[in-house]
Amino acid sequence: MLAFVIVLNLLISAVSFYLAWKIWQLRRVLRVATKTLARAERSTHQVFHRAPESIVRGKSGTRSLRDRYQRLEIQLQRLEQMTQLLNLAAQLWRLNRRIKRSPRRRPRKRLRGSIQK
Repeated sequence: MLAFVIVLNLLISAVSFYLAWKIWQLRRVLRVATKTLARAERSTHQVFHRAPESIVRGKSGTRSLRDRYQRLEIQLQRLEQMTQLLNLAAQLWRLNRRIKRSPRRRPRKRLRGSIQK
């Protein structure tokens, strides 16, 4: 019976030491992870602490670009309309020139005494 108690006590001690060793390893891993996360947080804070200002600045820049793009679209439409009008005027001018250059057809002379159908 005494041997059983000693063996059981040794077994409980071995399991306890194993658990203590695993907890110690986990603590070491968590310490390294904590240091890494703290370093990453400091780095990102340095990068992103001005982010709201940059976002507002970008937003206003985007708005001004949209306004300018809209004005340019209106100008482009007007330019396209003017180009179409100029093309139409050029076509009419060419047609007018062609009409003036082409010889006019003279009406056929009727022959006297001929029968017309």
